[in-house]
Amino acid sequence: MRNLNSVLQACSTSKNLNQAKQLHQRLILFNASNPNPFFTTKLIQIYSDCNDIRSATFLLHQLSHPNIFSFTSILSFHSRHSLHSQCIQTYAQLRRLNGLVPDGYVFPKVFKACALSASFHVGVVVHKDVIVFGWNPNLRVCNSVLDMYSKCGDVGSAVKVFDEMRKRDVFSWNSMMSCYVCNGLSDRVLGMLEFMGMDGCEPDVVTWNTVMDAYCKMGLVDEALRVFEQIKDPNVISWTILISGYSGVGKHVVALEIFRDMVNVGMIIPDVDALSGILVSCKFLGNLTSGREIHGYGLKNGFRNDVFYKSAGAALLTLYARCNRLHDAEKVFRVMDDSDVVTWNAMILGYIDTGLGRLAFECFREMQGRGVRIDQTTISTILPVCDLRCGKQIHAYVRKSNFDCAVGVYNALIHMYSICGCISYAYSLFSTMVKKDLISWNTIIGGFGMHGLGQTAVKLLQEMSDSGISPNSVTFSSALSACSHSGLVDDGIELFYRMTKDFGLNPVMEHFSCVIDMLARAGRLEDAFRFINQMPLEPDKYIWGALLAACQEHQNVSVGQLAVEKLIDLEPREAGHYVTLSNLYSRAGRWDDAAKVRTMMEGQGLLKPSGHSWVGTRS
Repeated sequence: MRNLNSVLQACSTSKNLNQAKQLHQRLILFNASNPNPFFTTKLIQIYSDCNDIRSATFLLHQLSHPNIFSFTSILSFHSRHSLHSQCIQTYAQLRRLNGLVPDGYVFPKVFKACALSASFHVGVVVHKDVIVFGWNPNLRVCNSVLDMYSKCGDVGSAVKVFDEMRKRDVFSWNSMMSCYVCNGLSDRVLGMLEFMGMDGCEPDVVTWNTVMDAYCKMGLVDEALRVFEQIKDPNVISWTILISGYSGVGKHVVALEIFRDMVNVGMIIPDVDALSGILVSCKFLGNLTSGREIHGYGLKNGFRNDVFYKSAGAALLTLYARCNRLHDAEKVFRVMDDSDVVTWNAMILGYIDTGLGRLAFECFREMQGRGVRIDQTTISTILPVCDLRCGKQIHAYVRKSNFDCAVGVYNALIHMYSICGCISYAYSLFSTMVKKDLISWNTIIGGFGMHGLGQTAVKLLQEMSDSGISPNSVTFSSALSACSHSGLVDDGIELFYRMTKDFGLNPVMEHFSCVIDMLARAGRLEDAFRFINQMPLEPDKYIWGALLAACQEHQNVSVGQLAVEKLIDLEPREAGHYVTLSNLYSRAGRWDDAAKVRTMMEGQGLLKPSGHSWVGTRS
């Protein structure tokens, strides 16, 4: 018996499947009528460790009285191979057997399966089992319960479990911090470090990574950088969080510099997530050279094509498309997984970014023809290039599918109906939305603005504020533009000043442009000129160009002359500014002044080419 036990142990250690099968045959010969439960359980463990789950399951069913150890082996296999539903089913089978009590090895595997398969209700039931069987004081079990609630988004239950734990380790604190970050409560993380130290736990790299992630989620990337600089040995996740953080707030140049530092340090090799994150920055920068270098780096550093392109392929494809390298984008598309919706979404977006709406729609149709299930991103991406007929077809598909509560899809539908001239239908859709986000309000306000319905746009902005959603910079750009196109000058001016006074937003150049356009359209050119001179920002050529265009329309020579002088200061070698001023003088009958401008141009060598007519240009 001892000898057989030693052989079984050796077989378990070596994980040699052929030896296990030979040993199994010998056990059958010697114990055919009365198999030893201990040996059978040991064989189940060996088969599970050797990934022969069929043999392991067969033996489990042969046991007249299965024990908890045999089930643990099966659960370990399912957990190891991410077979979450099978793991939960095996636990249910275990619970149906009288006398079997789950233990501290079973529960963590089941909670992991519940967390990763979003089986929240099953997790709640299993948590009750933990309490009933008295395993709630066990640290490992409590950590797995906490992790399950965290990943399933039940912050309240996670906090309750955390607060009731008799003992906590660094994993407990990291899980609670991660729970806050993943569920949009990043600010709560920052106060936990002090309490963690008081509890006798030292932060590890996972802790610091979570704190960095919290800062990045709040847009405080410089604070995240300061945390990063305190980490003794940052890992690849530390670098990736920092890169993604700066990329997420639009500081793509800094993100690229951090990536280069990561590569140059040489201690950490970027993984596919890091490469994917930095390719997003390359896309926004239009940095084709760096993008191609990262593409080559990824392929040369041992990543399998399927792994590299699954993670980074979408960002790489859209980068090539945005840089007008459509041939390269299509090459990436062909090596990506064509059964994955992300692949098709990236190609559709790539065509749209290149201005090829027709090809984007053909790609969408091909995707449908191949039976690839479209998702919310697919619909939101394709709708902006749809005409009304196609847009209505997609709307019908949305109604039939499970996208009824998808805010992003309805935002895209509202935008589509707005740009296709159906503002009343767009508003009808907006009104039926159970949940509206910032983009929903901005889209409908912009829709009314483009239809010249400024009063409705301003009214909606107030309703938006009353609903508890704070307007942002885009909201005011849309509302001010609506006032401009509707001739609501006084309302627009009032709205501009309320932006800072009531909402605490500092106007940017786009807002100043809207006000100037608003005043200029109304013929209030002197007011527009005074407004420009009071701007805290240095007016650019587009500001002065908008004023000059209005002066031409309203034949206001005095303000037009001042605008041209400013444009000439900004661009002294731009002949179009002189031409515009000359035309303005000519239309006003001031021929001598027009001649002086032409003489000035001759003196600076800015004469128009012969054989071409003078054309006033709008800067």
